[in-house]
Amino acid sequence: MGSVTLEELIPVLQVSIGPVILISGIGLLLLSMTNRLGRVVDRSRFLRRELRTVPETDHSRLNFQLDVLSKRATLLKRAITFGAISVLFAAILIIVLFVFALLGKEDAPSVVFLFTACILSLITSIIYFIVDVHRTLIAFKVDISKDRT
Repeated sequence: MGSVTLEELIPVLQVSIGPVILISGIGLLLLSMTNRLGRVVDRSRFLRRELRTVPETDHSRLNFQLDVLSKRATLLKRAITFGAISVLFAAILIIVLFVFALLGKEDAPSVVFLFTACILSLITSIIYFIVDVHRTLIAFKVDISKDRT
């Protein structure tokens, strides 16, 4: 392994900044998603306890809400998983950039693959997140309409 000069390493550091910023941004998105998942789990536990104490006539309403929360939890789990996979690809991309720089080699297909996989995972994560938000609003509208009748 040859000696790498600072002049040769600076461009690699500059290229690596993008994936590092991407990791930071995805981290904030994951924080938001895990908070939403926590709220879904807490609300589900509350409704399960409430189901034991309310009259039978309210069971269908509570079971509907539990069903919606279960589907939301699944969506959020998938969103979080793909977000974490995206971070993983970005981290591997950074390592690959440094290793190739240290070895004095270029392997554009590997870099393109890792970056593409990172972004596709992020897109998938965001799609699941958007679907969760959409389901939340639908369930909210259903709850409001039932309260008005």
